[in-house]
Amino acid sequence: MSAVSLFRFPVVAAVLAFLFASSPAWAIPDAETFAACVSDLGHQARQAGVSAPVVARSLDTISLNERVIELDRAQPEFTASFAGYFNTRMSEQRIQRGREMYREHRTLLERVAREYGVPAQYLVAFWGMETNYGSFFGRMSILDSLATLACEGRRGAYFSTEFVNALRIIDEGAITAERMQGSWAGAMGHVQFMPSVFLQHAVDYDGDGRRDLWGSIPDAMASAANFLSAIGWQTGERWGREVRLPSSFPFEHAGLNQRKTLTEWRQLGVRMADGSALPNADMQASLLLPSGHRGPAFLVYDNFRVIMRWNRSEFYALSVGHLADRIAGGGALYRAPVEAPRLHRDQVKQLQTLLNDKGHDAGEVDGILGPGTRTAISRYQQAQGMVADGFPDRAVLTRIGLELD
Repeated sequence: MSAVSLFRFPVVAAVLAFLFASSPAWAIPDAETFAACVSDLGHQARQAGVSAPVVARSLDTISLNERVIELDRAQPEFTASFAGYFNTRMSEQRIQRGREMYREHRTLLERVAREYGVPAQYLVAFWGMETNYGSFFGRMSILDSLATLACEGRRGAYFSTEFVNALRIIDEGAITAERMQGSWAGAMGHVQFMPSVFLQHAVDYDGDGRRDLWGSIPDAMASAANFLSAIGWQTGERWGREVRLPSSFPFEHAGLNQRKTLTEWRQLGVRMADGSALPNADMQASLLLPSGHRGPAFLVYDNFRVIMRWNRSEFYALSVGHLADRIAGGGALYRAPVEAPRLHRDQVKQLQTLLNDKGHDAGEVDGILGPGTRTAISRYQQAQGMVADGFPDRAVLTRIGLELD
C-alpha cells in the first residue's frame, strides 16, 4: 500500500487494500468481549479530550453490527472486471444527473474551483461516484460500524482511532450521534469522508458555524476540494485521456509503475483517441489497459494518482476521470471495455501462486488483482508469445493453469 497514511483516505474503498491485507481468519466478538472493548474505546476518547457527557451518551447506544464484519470481506474494486465496474457506474442516468447538478450549483462550484484550484466537474464526479449526488449516504450507525471493526480486532488500532475521531466530530457539534450514519466502514456524508479526514479537511463553507457534510452541499464541495488540494491536485492539468495504440505497440511499456513523457509516448506511436497526434511535451504519463489490448487505452497523469489517494482502485480513478469529462460535455469512450472472468479472492491467490511458481513475480499472495499481478501476467504472456497486455482473460488464465468456474 501507499506510504500515505490511511488517515488521509476519505472513502470506504480507500481502506480496502489495508482491509484485505489482514489475515483471512476472523471471529465475531462475544457480548462480554465487545462490552469491554467499547469501554476501552470510551477511555481512549476521554484521554483524547472528548467531553465526558458525549462519551457517556454515545457509548450507551452502541451495538455490535455483524453485517459490518460480513461486508468487510468482499468489495467490487477487487473482484469485478473493469467492464463490469465501469458500465455499472457510468450509466446515462448518472451522467445526465451530474450535468444537472453542475448546472444547478454552478455558481457555488465555480467559486470553490477558483479558491481551491480543483475544476467543478471533478467535484461533481466525486460526488456522483460516492453518494450518487447525495441520494444515498449509507444507513448504518457510524459509531456501531467503527466500534465493531475496532473490536473485531484485525485492524483495531486504525478503527479505534477513527472511532475516537467520530466522537470528536460529535463533540464539536457537527452532528449528533443519532444522525451520524454512513457506510459500513465509517465513511460519511455527501463525499464519504472518514472521521480523521473530516477533522483534517472538512470546511464550514456556508459560514453557519458547523462543518456539515450531511446537510450542506457548500460544505461538502469545499471540503472535497480542500482535501484534493491538500493531497497534491495539479491545477490546470487533466486526470488523463483515452488514447489509440498502433497495432505494433510493445505492451510491456504499459502499467502505472512505468512513466514516460508525452513526447516519448508519441514516439511509440500513441495517438489521441480520435487519431490526432499527441502533443510534444515533457508531461509525465503512464499507460493503462484495464481491459487489455482489445479495450480502451488511457494515458494517466499526476492528477490520476491524486484520485487514487482518495480511493486506491484504478477502476475507481478511471471512472471518476471519465465521469468528470462526461459532465463537462465530453463523449463516450471510443473503445468499449471488454469483459473478463470474475475471480474470487481464493482464485486470485491461486493465480498469484502459479505465477510466482513459474518465475513471474506477482508479489505477495494477497488475493488482490492489482498492478503487481497484472505485470506478472504480462511477463508470462510475453514468455508465451502472447499479446503481453497483462489482461486476465480466459485464454491466459487457462494457460497459466487456473481453474475457472
